[in-house]
Amino acid sequence: MWRISPVNESTDGKWLILFHQIPVKPAYFRVKIWRRLQSLGAVAIKNSVYIIVRNEETFEDLQWILREIVHGGGEASICTANFVAGLADEQIEAMFQAARDADYAQIAEEAKTTVESAPSRSVAITNEDIAVLEANLTRLKKRFSSVSAIDFFGAPGRQAAETLLEALEGRLKETQKKSENAHSKLKRSDLSDLKGRTWVTRKGVFVDRIACAWLIRRFIDVHAKFKFAAGKGYRPRSGELRFDMFEGEFTHEGDFCSFEVLVKDFFPADQALKEMAKVIHDLDFKDSKFNRAETDGIGAIMEGLASTCKTDEARLERGAALFEDVYEYFRRK
Repeated sequence: MWRISPVNESTDGKWLILFHQIPVKPAYFRVKIWRRLQSLGAVAIKNSVYIIVRNEETFEDLQWILREIVHGGGEASICTANFVAGLADEQIEAMFQAARDADYAQIAEEAKTTVESAPSRSVAITNEDIAVLEANLTRLKKRFSSVSAIDFFGAPGRQAAETLLEALEGRLKETQKKSENAHSKLKRSDLSDLKGRTWVTRKGVFVDRIACAWLIRRFIDVHAKFKFAAGKGYRPRSGELRFDMFEGEFTHEGDFCSFEVLVKDFFPADQALKEMAKVIHDLDFKDSKFNRAETDGIGAIMEGLASTCKTDEARLERGAALFEDVYEYFRRK
């Protein structure tokens, strides 16, 4: 039993209660209202009777739901209440805690699963691995924040969820650091460490990728092998390095095209390569950043090359001859 009163500023009562009658059809409308009440933290004490802690915010939220019910053809009322028999306040608080504990348990389980499925410390880390961890952490932290906002009585499950989220955040930072260290080590390594590799890039090679392939075989490994893949989602095999493709070890970095990245990392003192990189940048980004006089001519030749060479292998072969001449031009100049 409870004592109820219409809601006004002077009315006493620890709780707000929403009574509603919702039409049977459409069925989705009842589910929609149920989800809205769940998101506010309300709990059901009987069919179509929901209770929530009384404050200005929860009262306003229930008013919006009441209007939504009435607009959908139903009926609803909001009252303040104090329980004088039957349910005790402690029992109601336990109901709220149980509801939030279930939410926290779900968050904790997902966080635990994400940590356990993260790459082990002994395997190579990809950008996709990091992206998955970041996305899951962001989603779970957002969910945790939402649950915390309606945890009116400090459910005990909060601590476990918080601890596992911290563990997930720690694993993400550890994974990011490992990836950064591996990438940094690769870039600081002697060029001999890059020999004997298979270099993977996207199919349909054009300016940037053709120029990168020429640079790799010309300055890094004369016997380098090339492989052409679909692109996004490709997972490298042992001995493979990806360039100018999603998550590649050598690919665009900010305002640098892939050719610029290779030159910057390995040949920063070669002025001819740096001048070539300006041409490749403008052709790849189409932004006229450097606006060199040679760019349009080289671009026209590349268009002709792409139209006559139908395979990636043929484009690399013809492109290598072109870029060898371009390099010699800039070297002598």
